[in-house]
Amino acid sequence: MLNDRGFDLWADDYDQSVGLCDEEGAYPFAGYRAVLGEIYRRVLQAGARSVLDIGFGTGVLAARLYERGCEVFGQDFSQRMVERAQAKMPQARLYKGDFAQGLAEALKGRRYDAIIATYSLHHLTDTRKVTFLRELLPLLSERGRIYVGDVAFETRAQLEACRAQAGDGWDADEIYFVFDELRPFLPRLTFEQMSDCAGLLTLAN
Repeated sequence: MLNDRGFDLWADDYDQSVGLCDEEGAYPFAGYRAVLGEIYRRVLQAGARSVLDIGFGTGVLAARLYERGCEVFGQDFSQRMVERAQAKMPQARLYKGDFAQGLAEALKGRRYDAIIATYSLHHLTDTRKVTFLRELLPLLSERGRIYVGDVAFETRAQLEACRAQAGDGWDADEIYFVFDELRPFLPRLTFEQMSDCAGLLTLAN
């Protein structure tokens, strides 16, 4: 698993690497653009003004929302990613910190119309995914939504099929979403499969 230093080193080539993988239809980023595009559309369609991005990376999605007038907040554990994203969004309030240990204090005292997390929460255990999402729910505005786009599957059988196809390319350090296994703990969670290995999970209060 990449640590913060690993992501610092990857930051300059991250967007290109992800894009090539998506174009090839390959695990783990097949469907990446479709997932980000759908989250972008839904956030704007809902009229969201304040957006919190968890693990924003280089700010690919957040910067597009910022350009459309959204007030952007975020947290990422790579200093280089923070620097790159801040350059795209000078007025955004971005913080360095490991979200596995919780949100930065400065992000906790607000309400957000949308909370987004794309290809970041797979670094958390399933138990921590559930507790973290529960911790985020009180930060939503009245009609707010949490949107999680990631490597995700409806069932464990689908995950195992993807693992078999990926072979040696499978990243055993990452813990991917299996909707059927999380739904009992988050009854309002919904799921849409976006590619063989990508899904969109949505959660509201």
